[in-house]
Amino acid sequence: MTPAGGDGAGVTPVGRDGSGVGSEAAPVGRRAVRGSLWLFLVNLVGKGSQMAVTLVLAAFLTEEGLGLVALAVALVNIGQVVQSMGVYDVVSRTDRDPRRMAGTLLVLSAGTGLALAVALVLAADAIAHALDAPAVAPLIRLAALSLPFSATAGVQMGLLHRDLDFRRRLVPDAGAAVLGAAVTIALAVTGAGPHSLVIGLLCTAVAQPALGVAVGVRVRPAWDAEAAGEALRWIAVVGPGALVAVLLINVDYLAIARVHGPDAVGVYSLAYRIAWVPYILVAVVIGGVVLPLCAKLVRDGAALSEVVGRATSAVLVVTGGLYAVTAALAERVVVFGERWSEAAVPLALLCLYGLGISLLHVWYQVLKAAGHARRYLALEVSHLVLLTGGLLLFTRHGVVAVALVQVTAAWLLVPCTWWAMARKGIGPPLPALTRGVAGVVVATGCCAAVAHLVGDAFGPPGSVVAALGEGVVLAVVCGVVVLAANREVVRR
Repeated sequence: MTPAGGDGAGVTPVGRDGSGVGSEAAPVGRRAVRGSLWLFLVNLVGKGSQMAVTLVLAAFLTEEGLGLVALAVALVNIGQVVQSMGVYDVVSRTDRDPRRMAGTLLVLSAGTGLALAVALVLAADAIAHALDAPAVAPLIRLAALSLPFSATAGVQMGLLHRDLDFRRRLVPDAGAAVLGAAVTIALAVTGAGPHSLVIGLLCTAVAQPALGVAVGVRVRPAWDAEAAGEALRWIAVVGPGALVAVLLINVDYLAIARVHGPDAVGVYSLAYRIAWVPYILVAVVIGGVVLPLCAKLVRDGAALSEVVGRATSAVLVVTGGLYAVTAALAERVVVFGERWSEAAVPLALLCLYGLGISLLHVWYQVLKAAGHARRYLALEVSHLVLLTGGLLLFTRHGVVAVALVQVTAAWLLVPCTWWAMARKGIGPPLPALTRGVAGVVVATGCCAAVAHLVGDAFGPPGSVVAALGEGVVLAVVCGVVVLAANREVVRR
């Protein structure tokens, strides 16, 4: 999952003037390896906490309760992107003093976050009425208070990413996530209902910048007109793309709520949350390292093709394997309760969607780092147009239709994005990409066949022990297939 070999010596790019820059690439490669591992640990702890929260909420909330929570969180996610508009990436790319830039971004982002929080608090009733879900209004008000805190934490993370210093993310990111999860679980068990997750979300947001300061990531408010100008120029291109990206992962919730109500959102939300885990654990980790690493290589005049090829292979091997197992286990979703049986088919479909957006996420980071932000924006807008059109036509047919729309829109963008990268000479080699996709297809077929043969040998679908037993068997089968099909990739 690293762009260079284990010791960083695998990258020996050639500068634009023909000179080798391998001496610098080696330590950068080692830092990328370490960064990948640390970021994986951060996401494993953080998203593991979220998965624990999902399990508890599925056990203690009704479909409507989980749907209301999903709607409130979706709106706050949109607010988080609006307050940042992609500016944290500027810290990784700028040639200015990064701390001066960070101070300026803090003023811009936290100020916007405060304004958005006030706006959401005042507009909560109107938003709830538009969604035909009046019970969501108090949840929106409470969740909106998290925005200024998450803005501050985002600037802190930007500084750490510039230095590929993902080790120090562990305390503020994972620590805050564990704290928020503990609060959520405690409140859910004691009967707080949908408020439990929103209060936990607020605790996480407040704790993250405080823990960032505790590990030495201090950003002082500052104002530099030139730095602000650079940030605003970046926002003009990447900002709309960031907003489009968050709409892409939340507009389906809003569409389902409007047409089918909170109960359907709850069913779809459970499937989406499970399918989201491999993307977060793997693709976001790799993308988080690829952007600052590629930005560094671009500043040094180095080639990107090898980094992109290895990152792509890692996404296909690791997320592909995880999604193959998850899809084969989709019917086991009833371990959360028989009422969630309707989430099985959407979950299997969303696994295919998750693999597609995992590829897109990593490739978009490369496009941004290489200075092709407008191309990234065009691709994101195209994706949103496809998705919105599909939702307008098919949402009335239910959550399975919505999942199919997600799959179709994502995979129509995959070849388009690869072509856009290939034209700029930064795309992964087509033969390697084809082999990787073929390996995922074979692994998925093997897992489906084994799941069919095993049947209920480990116990009924609702048994947790049976789900774990079948999961172990499928993981072994998938691991063998992936290792056989991608021996060189795994070795690297």
